[in-house]
Amino acid sequence: MDYDVIIVGAGSMGMAAGYYLAEKGKRVLLLDAHDPPHTEGSHHGETRIIRHAYGEGESYVAMALRAQELWNELQERSEEELFIKTGVLTVARPESSFMQNVMHSAEAYSLKVEQLTAGEINRRWNGFRAPEGFIGCLELESGVLMSENCISAFKTQALKHGAVLKVHTPVTSISVFDDSVEVAAGAEKFTADSLIVTPGAAARKLLPLIGLDLPLQELRTTFSWFETDEKIYSAQSFPAYLFELRAETYYGFPSINGTGVKIGRHDGGRPRDMRKPPEVFGTYEQDQQDVAGFAQRFMPKVGKHYLGKACTYTNTPDGNFIIDKHPDHEHVVVACGFSGHGFKFSSAVGEILYELVTGDRKSVVDIRPFSIKRFEK
Repeated sequence: MDYDVIIVGAGSMGMAAGYYLAEKGKRVLLLDAHDPPHTEGSHHGETRIIRHAYGEGESYVAMALRAQELWNELQERSEEELFIKTGVLTVARPESSFMQNVMHSAEAYSLKVEQLTAGEINRRWNGFRAPEGFIGCLELESGVLMSENCISAFKTQALKHGAVLKVHTPVTSISVFDDSVEVAAGAEKFTADSLIVTPGAAARKLLPLIGLDLPLQELRTTFSWFETDEKIYSAQSFPAYLFELRAETYYGFPSINGTGVKIGRHDGGRPRDMRKPPEVFGTYEQDQQDVAGFAQRFMPKVGKHYLGKACTYTNTPDGNFIIDKHPDHEHVVVACGFSGHGFKFSSAVGEILYELVTGDRKSVVDIRPFSIKRFEK
C-alpha cells in the first residue's frame, strides 16, 4: 500500500486527523481540492468561538473540554497565536432551553461561570445593551480560536511528522475494497489500508463516491466587521458573545489586534448551490442589515460596518454532527455535517478520527449521538 491512511478533505477536521496520525508514525496522505486554510468552506474569517458550557446540549461538553486541552497543547508547539482567553458571554431569556442547557452543563461539569442580570452586563461592559429580563452566563475559561492559524498550525505539525499533503487536487473517484481503498485525484491514483472522509462543504459531492446519501443542506451565511472604539471593545477587556433572541441568534467577537468588532448571524442563511461559486458578501441586502440591526439594538457603541464575508454551513436535519464509521466498511470513517458550530471541536474530532481508523479508542467523548445510523429510513 502507498499509505496507511488517506484523508479526503484537509480542512479543519481532516488536517487535525492528519497530524494525530502522522505524529503516531502512520503514513498519511491528505488530499484537498483547495489549499487550506482557504475561503471555500466554513473555516475562514480569522476567528471562531470556543464555548464549554454548551447550549446545544450537554453531550458536547466533554468534547469541548477535550478540544480545549488539545488546542492548548497545539499552542505550545506553534509559533502562532491560536487561542485568546477572552471569556464567552451567552445572553438569553432565563427560560430559554439554550440558556438552561448552558447553566445545566456548567453545573454538571463544574465549569467556571458567572451568572449576570441584564443590568450587571450593561454596567460591566458599557459596549453592550442587554435587554431587561435577559440574563447572561459568562464562561471565564472560554474564548476565541484564531481559526486560520489553527489549521496552519496543524498543517505545519502534520508535515513535520511526515504527512504528505496534495493541494488543488480534487478527488474524482474512490474504490473501497474489503481491506483497502484506492483514491483517484488529479492524474494519480493512491492506495491505503484505510480512508477518512472529511469533505466539509463538498460533502454531497464526495459522499456518493463511497456510497453514502446523507440529508445534508449547504447554507450560505455571512459575518461582518465594524469600526470600533478599542477602549470599549478590545479583546483585553471585552468578551466573545452569543445572543439568543426570540427569532434570531447572533454571535460575535471583541476587537482582536485592532481589527474591530465582528458580528455574525448564526441562524437563517440561504441555500447555496454548490455547482456555482459562492455569492459574495453584499449580494443580498440582508447580508449587512441583520448584523447592523443587531449592533444598533444591542451594541450601540459599535461604529460603521466596514467589511463582510460569506461562508458555508453544511447542516444536518437535527443540527448534530456526523462522526462515524461507514455502515458497510469498518476501515472507512466519515466526519461531516458540522452545522455551523463544529470548528471549536476540530482538534478533538481529529483525535477521534485517529482513534476510529486505528482502533485505538481511548477518548472519553461519547460519539453515539453523531451516528450515521440515525438517518436510516
